[in-house]
Amino acid sequence: MLALQYFKDHISSNALFSEGHKVLLAVSGGKDSVLMAHLFKLAGYHFGIAHCNFGLRADESQRDESFVRILAASLDVPFHVTHFKTKDYAAANKISTQMAARTLRYHWFEEIRLGHGYEVIALAQHQDDVTETVLLNLTRGTGIAGLHGILPKRGKLIRPMLFLTREEIDQLIESNGLDYVEDSSNLSDDYARNKIRHHVVPQLKEINPSLGQTFQQNVRRFAETEMVLQNTVASLREQILIQGDHNWHLSIAKISALHPPQLLLYELLKPFGFSEAVVAEVFRSINKQSGTRFYSNTHRLIIDREDLIIDLLTDHSNQPVVFIHQHDHFIELPRHQIAISSSAIPFFEKTSNKAFVDAVKLIYPLLIRTWQPGDKFSPVGMKTFKKLSDFFIDEKVPLSEKEHVPLLINGNGEVIWVCGLRQDDRYKVTASTKKVIIFELRPSYHMNKQE
Repeated sequence: MLALQYFKDHISSNALFSEGHKVLLAVSGGKDSVLMAHLFKLAGYHFGIAHCNFGLRADESQRDESFVRILAASLDVPFHVTHFKTKDYAAANKISTQMAARTLRYHWFEEIRLGHGYEVIALAQHQDDVTETVLLNLTRGTGIAGLHGILPKRGKLIRPMLFLTREEIDQLIESNGLDYVEDSSNLSDDYARNKIRHHVVPQLKEINPSLGQTFQQNVRRFAETEMVLQNTVASLREQILIQGDHNWHLSIAKISALHPPQLLLYELLKPFGFSEAVVAEVFRSINKQSGTRFYSNTHRLIIDREDLIIDLLTDHSNQPVVFIHQHDHFIELPRHQIAISSSAIPFFEKTSNKAFVDAVKLIYPLLIRTWQPGDKFSPVGMKTFKKLSDFFIDEKVPLSEKEHVPLLINGNGEVIWVCGLRQDDRYKVTASTKKVIIFELRPSYHMNKQE
């Protein structure tokens, strides 16, 4: 097998593992992972095979498992297999099936690695996977970390097949008469990656037949650039991020003096979970009225007179908070449910149990919480602000109930909707609205059962 020496050179030059280490191979049964298993055997490395049965393709899933089991036996190596209820996990955690499969397999791989003494986990991704990943990240929007795509080694994950293209793998499989199984989902355009693989990459290869190698070179440059950026950010963090007893302070004057300020501010705030969209709004608001609040999943940021103040959410509120992410469709609250839908046709209804919000004004993640002293909003139809405490009085909301009224909060800390009562005027549907997000407040299933 002519690729063997290139395979060993790739492992050595990238220090993927040492000769005596045991390696756990993730093998699906497709061409890429089958070739990887045979190369590991020919090279004389110590390895075992792990296979995930996600239960997503009925008989195909069972066929794949049987094939990989036989492959492991023919190579005389340990075989590890598990079965996942992937769709149930995705529904329970309100994530896509693809994300559920990814989460489940990596957790299980790490369990097997630790439990059986494997040093690293080998994935069979190749040069075309790198190209597709970078293009996908560019399409979705990404920071510099997304541009380096797939690295040969990250933590305990290694990728010993990055020296090959998909075409080269096909040729090696055919010339060596190796058996494999085909995943029918790879032929479908239902997934974004497959659309890029089937339609975008072939067009780019007409322009540059060596596209895979070019992207490999670009990825290396991006990774080196990211290292320079992270070294700069680490130094800045020591200089201008001041940690107090329960919070952190960033000088607004020092942030404004940075070059480029918004990029470096994002990198400084990223460890606190703030998204790029939220940081962009922070930067736009940095010299405006103090007191503006922004939220990540774990932290709150307040613009003060001279500093940005960051604290843990649990430090400033005993009330539970729930986050709404861009692809969420349903949120369960203690007393209510919120159903989320969208419409490309701008419209709204005059009803208190629904909010019709201009999608372009939303900064994710959104936040559901209850009233806090000082909260204010601009009730729809008004251009002035009103304290929520006064609004509750006007609406004759009992004191015992106002603590339970959910508020829909934008990523910049502004009230979007006093749920079930009144929407904020700043977020209403207008003539310029292109897309509407509809939030509907419903009684909780548990409350209905009690009734």
